[in-house]
Amino acid sequence: MKKPELLAPAGNMEKLKCAVRYGADAVYLGGPEFGLRNMSDNFSLDEMLPALTFCHENGVHCYLTVNSYPPDQMLDRLEKYLYSLDELPFDAYIISDPGVFRMVRRISPKKEVHLSTQANTINRESALFWQELGVNRVNLAREMTLQEIRSTTGNVSIPCEVFVHGALCIAYSGRCLLSSAITGRSANLGECTQPCRWKYALVEETRPGQYQPVEEDSNGTFIFNSRDLCLLEYLPDLVRSGVSALKIEGRMKGVHYLAGVLRVYRTALDSFCANPDGFVIDPSWMEELTTLSHRGYTTGFLLGNPLDVGQSYHAGYLRSHKLVGTILKLLPEGRALVLVKNRFKEGDQLSLMGPHMKNADFHACNIVSADQDAEGLLLDLAQPNMKIILPVPPQASPGDLIRLPGRLQETA
Repeated sequence: MKKPELLAPAGNMEKLKCAVRYGADAVYLGGPEFGLRNMSDNFSLDEMLPALTFCHENGVHCYLTVNSYPPDQMLDRLEKYLYSLDELPFDAYIISDPGVFRMVRRISPKKEVHLSTQANTINRESALFWQELGVNRVNLAREMTLQEIRSTTGNVSIPCEVFVHGALCIAYSGRCLLSSAITGRSANLGECTQPCRWKYALVEETRPGQYQPVEEDSNGTFIFNSRDLCLLEYLPDLVRSGVSALKIEGRMKGVHYLAGVLRVYRTALDSFCANPDGFVIDPSWMEELTTLSHRGYTTGFLLGNPLDVGQSYHAGYLRSHKLVGTILKLLPEGRALVLVKNRFKEGDQLSLMGPHMKNADFHACNIVSADQDAEGLLLDLAQPNMKIILPVPPQASPGDLIRLPGRLQETA
């Protein structure tokens, strides 16, 4: 039984470094175009080499998404883009479109190619098709059951990866036209506006302005609005199924989400592979996942046709904890230089959040400004983007996050 690669999203350099610190074996990122998350920060061509260098110095693979479906008039631009990437040492490109695959093979014939979930690899024959064409890894469609995943990995030699956590698209393998139809921004070119998350009602043609709910719910109806995927409980089954990589969705999520999800799956995966027969799910792992911004959890199609995937009770995200700071460096006398992410005040109970499920509760006290215009000033309130000096628990390390616990609530 081989331990699968834990593959994490990297929406920008801060998130990439966070992913590496919190346990990713590999990251995937997007460039300035031709990915499917064009509205995330992404990486410029100049930023790619430093990102690759950081990953490789830390023993982490780095993959580039080129998984949009470009129309014919964009192919000349794509060709120039691929030539500009050719010398960069990406460990693989992630593609969807056969034409993009063909172009990559012509321009960068030695480059590994991983097939995106957007390509709808739904069965073993599809995987064999791509294997025979020379694809190096296939991301299996989210619509596959555990039994179908086992059947596929047992009948192909090509490595297969699966998504284990993150947002689900209501469209089949994410190939949706709803955003294009309503807003003119194509999901298949990386510009999805997520209209599946909006509130909808019915209007009868002869009664304009009279909105009828699809179901009786004072909050509206959310028939397109999927819950988030969470397969933590079935991680042992997925490892035993023979998949080569476990992938986390979320290039547009923040570092709090990324760190929280990664440290749970890193700890669980290492624990299972170290002692498969004695492995049990620690309840604190699932508790941690509920503290992070999410839309409720579902196992998707893994166990068959899903009955729990839809949302009917809210449109927002659920979370109980808020990121308030990042430790930049440790200082003498148990203090740290902290970059403030969200507001907190003197006396607030805070929580240190580090890799490998490192946690420590403490209270905000003796908050001192480290900004040049107010250096040394004692503060009652820490505001976003401030640099402050703060007493922290002894187990704190540079790169650890600080958050403000609270009750589970809905956010926009």
